[in-house]
Amino acid sequence: MRKAQSTAAQPAPSNHAVTQTEERVQRSLFGEILDWMLVPLLLWPSSIAITYVVAKSIANQPFDQALDDSVTILSQQVVSVNGKLTTRLNGTSRDFLRADDVDNVYYSITGPHGEYIDGDRDMHPPPADEDPLHPGAVNFWDSSVHGSDVRIAYTYVDVRNALDSRGASGTKDQPKLVLVQVGETLEKRARLANEIIKGVILPQFLILPIALALIWFALSPGLSPLSELQQRIRARRPDDLSPIDSGQVPEEISPLVRSLNDMLSRLSLSIQTQKRFIADAAHQMKTPLAGMRMQSELALRQTSAHDIHRSLEQLAKSSESATRLVNQLLSLARAENQSQESAPFIQLDLSEFARAVVLDWVQASFTQRIDLGFEEAEQPLPILGNPLMLRELLGNLIDNALHYTPVEGRVTVRVRSEPEAGLAILEIEDTGPGIPPAEREQVFHRFYRILDSSRGGGGLGLALVREIAQQHHADVTISYNPHSNDAEQPGSLFRVSFRLRQKSTPDSNSDFH
Repeated sequence: MRKAQSTAAQPAPSNHAVTQTEERVQRSLFGEILDWMLVPLLLWPSSIAITYVVAKSIANQPFDQALDDSVTILSQQVVSVNGKLTTRLNGTSRDFLRADDVDNVYYSITGPHGEYIDGDRDMHPPPADEDPLHPGAVNFWDSSVHGSDVRIAYTYVDVRNALDSRGASGTKDQPKLVLVQVGETLEKRARLANEIIKGVILPQFLILPIALALIWFALSPGLSPLSELQQRIRARRPDDLSPIDSGQVPEEISPLVRSLNDMLSRLSLSIQTQKRFIADAAHQMKTPLAGMRMQSELALRQTSAHDIHRSLEQLAKSSESATRLVNQLLSLARAENQSQESAPFIQLDLSEFARAVVLDWVQASFTQRIDLGFEEAEQPLPILGNPLMLRELLGNLIDNALHYTPVEGRVTVRVRSEPEAGLAILEIEDTGPGIPPAEREQVFHRFYRILDSSRGGGGLGLALVREIAQQHHADVTISYNPHSNDAEQPGSLFRVSFRLRQKSTPDSNSDFH
C-alpha cells in the first residue's frame, strides 16, 4: 500500500444557537371570523349620512314643486295699470299666499330697474353671477329672510307689451323683466326629512342587535366541532395513536384530521421501531454482561494464577464486545438523529478522505495479520458529505471486512469513478466467507447475523452503514468478490455509490442545502 498523506479532520462547526423568545399573540378563530363579519357594520354611519342626504332630496322635491306652482301663479298676477306695474292680488289672496301653519312664506316682486312693486322688501334678488333665465323659466336658490333660512323659487316676467310705449320706438324690442320670487322657511322640509330618517333608521337600530346576536349564536355551533375534536383528543390515553374518525368533523376540518392521522401513523411506526430497537438492544446486552459476570465470579473462585489469568482474558473479551455494542448503538442513534444544522455537509475529495481513514486501520490489520490495501482514483472525486458520518461509514465497512476475513487474507479499499453515470464509487472487498444473495438485504437490519457464522458481532455495523448512506443519498450494494478464486471463501464486495460533484467550487466548505 502506498503511503498516503493524512488529512486532519476538519472540526465540526460549533453552532451556538441563540434562543430568542418571540412573543406571539394567539389568534382566536371565532374572533377573527366575527371581526370579518362585522366589518360591513362599520359602513353603517356612512349609510345613515347617505340616507339623510337622500331623504332631504326626496323631501325637497314636493316642496320645490309647490314653490314652482306658487311663483308661476304669482307671475301671472303682474299687470300694468296706467303705465305702472302692479299686481292683481287682493287682501284675501295675500293672506292665502302666506297661509301656512308651520313655515313662513315670503314673496317679492321687483321691476325691471329693481324698483319695489309688491311683497317683502327684505327679500334679496338672486346672486348676480346666476345665469339670466328666459322669461317664464323657474329656478331655485337658498337665502335668508329675517334671519331664517329660506328656499326661494324665482322667475322673470317680460312686461314690455303690457307697458305703454312712451319712449323711443327702439325700446319696444328691448325686454323689460320683472323679478318674481316666492320663498318659504325649511321647517316642513326638515320635519319630512326627519320622518323619513326615523322610518329608515329606527328599524335598523332594532335589527342591528338582533343581527349581532344571530351572528354570535351562529358562529358558536359552527365552531363546536373543533371543541368536540379537542375534547376527543384530550380524552385519549397517552398510548392511543389510533386514527381519528374524520367522519364526525365538517368538510373544512377533514384535511387537518387526515394530516393528523398521517402524523399519528408515522409516530406509531417510529415508536414501534424504537421499542423494538430498545428490546433488541437490551437482549443483545444480556450476553456480554452475563459473560462478564460469570467470568468475574469464576475468577474469584480460582486459586491458580493461570486460571485467573484465563478468566480475566475472557472477561476482557466480553468487556470489549459490550463496549463495541454500546459504541455502535450510540453511533446508530447519533446517525438517525443527525441534522444538517448540527452536522453540515461540505465538499471533500472522496479519494483523499478514504486514504486518511484507511491509514487509521493499518495497525489493526497488522495485528490481525491481514493485508489491507488501498487503490485511489486517478483524479479527485469531489462529493458533498459530512466527514464524521462518512468516517463512521467507512470505518464500519473496514471493521466488518477485517472481522470476517481469515488470517493471511486480503482487504482492499478502492475509490473510482463512473463519469457517464456521474458517480463516485467506494468499494471494500475482502476474502472472507461472503454473504449469500438471499441474506444480503437482511444483513442491513439491526441485530441480524448470519446463522452459520462462527464470528461474533453486534449486528449493528451494516445497519449504521445504510443509515449514513441514505442521509448522503448514496446506494449500498453487496456482491461476491470478483477477484476471489476460492469457492469456499468467495469474499464480499461492498459498493457505496455517491453523487459526483460536477465542478469544484471556490466555496468548497459551504453547507450542503
